[in-house]
Amino acid sequence: MIPQLSKNEIKFPNPSDANEDGIVAWGGDLNPSRLIYAYQSGIFPWYSKGDPIIWWSTNPRLIMELEDFKISNSLKKSIKKFNYKFDSNFLQVIRNCRDISRGDQNGTWIQNDIIAAYSELYYMGVAHSVESYQDNKLVGGLYGVVVGKIFCGESMFSLVSDASKSAYTILIKHLKKWGYDFIDCQVPTEHLKSLGAKEVSREYFLNRLKKVNMDNIEHLWKIDKNLIK
Repeated sequence: MIPQLSKNEIKFPNPSDANEDGIVAWGGDLNPSRLIYAYQSGIFPWYSKGDPIIWWSTNPRLIMELEDFKISNSLKKSIKKFNYKFDSNFLQVIRNCRDISRGDQNGTWIQNDIIAAYSELYYMGVAHSVESYQDNKLVGGLYGVVVGKIFCGESMFSLVSDASKSAYTILIKHLKKWGYDFIDCQVPTEHLKSLGAKEVSREYFLNRLKKVNMDNIEHLWKIDKNLIK
């Protein structure tokens, strides 16, 4: 039986005890303290409209080692087409991640309660966005949550070819510059694998997470006026 969380107590079962699908628990709420504790524990929320909150720790887990990122020649050219900002338009980024349809997805898991919760994390300095612009128009980007030296990627969108991949490239270059460890991509996808992400066991991921949790360098995430291209 999958454990149900109480709204009155912020705690999770051991993620190593997740069921074969990777579900750790259900219920609870999206209180910022609970969300932060979840990410620190290797757990993330993912659920459909009308369903209760479902908390996951997938096995395998997809991660991007920063040195493994593959940048093609065409992407190198695309990067020059955009201007970039950090944390300048977080709310519109997450709304676009909800609204822009993807060919490989049926609907979206980003509901209004998710937008409200992650926007609060953004105002707390825990959630961040990377944005691509053309002619001062937001055309692509991504958002995620910082846990120590790990960036936990949540979603991305693109209105122009390569706009989100270019933002991802800029993110990786800055994470390297600031001394981050890796990106947690959560659920395996062929798209991210094509960029260099790899599947690892839950046990491996949780062990890596333990090593970086105590070394919090969130202050290094900043609006950088000298964005790398």
